Amino acid sequence: MRSIARTTLILLLVAIVIIAGIAIVLLGGFYPGGGQPTEETKVLVLFDVGGRGDLSFNDMAWLGAERAKKEFNIKVDYATPRSVADMENVLRSYSESGEYDLIVLVGFLWTDPLNKTADNYPNQKYALIDASTFVNRNNEVDILFKEQEVGSLIGVLASGMAKNLNASKVGAVAGMSIPPLWRFHIGYLFGIKYFELKTGYNVSLLWQYTNTFTDPQVGYNTALQMLQQGAVVLYGLAGYTHVGMMDAVVDWNKNQMGKAFAIGQDASQEWYAPEYIPLSGAKRVDVAVYTAIKMVVEKKWEPGIKVLGLAESGVGIWDLEGVRTFAEWASEVGKLKDYTVEEVVSIVNQTRTQYIDSATWAVYNELYQKIASGEIAFKDPVSIEEYNSIIDALINGDLNAALSKGSI
Repeated sequence: MRSIARTTLILLLVAIVIIAGIAIVLLGGFYPGGGQPTEETKVLVLFDVGGRGDLSFNDMAWLGAERAKKEFNIKVDYATPRSVADMENVLRSYSESGEYDLIVLVGFLWTDPLNKTADNYPNQKYALIDASTFVNRNNEVDILFKEQEVGSLIGVLASGMAKNLNASKVGAVAGMSIPPLWRFHIGYLFGIKYFELKTGYNVSLLWQYTNTFTDPQVGYNTALQMLQQGAVVLYGLAGYTHVGMMDAVVDWNKNQMGKAFAIGQDASQEWYAPEYIPLSGAKRVDVAVYTAIKMVVEKKWEPGIKVLGLAESGVGIWDLEGVRTFAEWASEVGKLKDYTVEEVVSIVNQTRTQYIDSATWAVYNELYQKIASGEIAFKDPVSIEEYNSIIDALINGDLNAALSKGSI
């Protein structure tokens, strides 16, 4: 087993910061138009406890804020709480300061601190990303994602890859048991069962919560256990933790323990190890953060809940152009030492072509259309009991248990 050296992680963190900085420019075409520049607006982005360098969630939030900073000529500050226990005090202190027009809160872990703080500062605007208090406040907007949608598409593709490898298990290294991860779990399992329904090929799922978004060694160890149990495709849903999962998959292949693949999430992570990461799910946290800031800058504040899915381009699968863009960022800072950008794109394309056959893509496209058109919609469990009930039903083959609209 390969240990993850602290020096390597630090270098990786620095690289991602630089890569993300370049992304501010290159991602310009992905965003809606900007508003009128202003120098008065001040925004604070509070990351979750994982902070920057997770290769996905927090880094994407930073991207969206930096894009807004550049377009709107505003001031954006960043902070990361030292622990979950520290979050309420951090939020209360910044709210008390009255310094910021908007405080962006990245991640579910801010839900409780916000509930304990928001009503005491009615003139302070808050944007909660990827979570909701489900409390109507004039000073709060919550932006959610339809993780079930991207999870279901990944489930179909992961199953197709497992079938191609003559295997019957896939896995997922998840972070904490929180609603966004519940939605991913439901979607991923739904996609696996949908693939089974359409092809007759049975694939089982190994799902493991690691209870951390910040520990790659835990991700490595968890992934290794799944690989040893026969899983051949692992989906990373644990932020910085699943960087360790990707390393485990790389080592598994290089040590000739078998053929296996990793799948990234949020940002395109294929460039990290293109031979072994042919896919990444997209969760456009950057779009959500940018959207919230834009509302404040343009004085078009709309409190309440916004949900971004396939139809809103808030989630999906990174295509080869997305892979190329992220590979270009890595190349700019010298991280692609073993590849050119074109080689990354070519390797990913070849791997997708070799291990995801046309029949699997046909199932994928069919499911994509059903979701994007609104023919079917997924349930959003409000309690762990409902979440567990849906998972149990899916395991038993009842796909409709996961749907709030339409049927299979």
